[in-house]
Amino acid sequence: MYLKEFEIRWGDVDANRHLGNTAYVNYMGHTRIAFLNELVFNQKSMADHHIGPVVFYEHMYYFKEVFLGKPVKVSFELVGMSEDGMFFEFHHNFYDGEGKNFAHCEMMGAWIDMNTRSLTGLSNEFLNNFNAIEKSPVFRILTKEDTRKFAKKPMDLV
Repeated sequence: MYLKEFEIRWGDVDANRHLGNTAYVNYMGHTRIAFLNELVFNQKSMADHHIGPVVFYEHMYYFKEVFLGKPVKVSFELVGMSEDGMFFEFHHNFYDGEGKNFAHCEMMGAWIDMNTRSLTGLSNEFLNNFNAIEKSPVFRILTKEDTRKFAKKPMDLV
């Protein structure tokens, strides 16, 4: 499991004086990019391959408040990926300075071809890097159907 450490800054706190929702999203994004950089998925390599990540959803679960000036660790785990690498699912856990889990997020996304603006699988180079990393004990192979499980047509919501 990959961990990235942060300190809660003034700009991360909301009107309730605890870590705000947008800070959670920013911490997760920063953690993902730091991890991907270690896999050689950086701005240059993604630009060279004309790909970029897109987020389908982030489902957050909050367990406990955390406050200004406190240390936070955010984990990254690969819990799912399609065989071609097009789709991915990551989980993040948030830990306080004592190692207590205070939030969890399930995130799903895909890779987009920046030229065609359509979803795309990964090149063998990137796919091999992903296949080599430690996977979550609950890792599964994703299909397109997995990315649509929460989709509702407006008429279905009535």
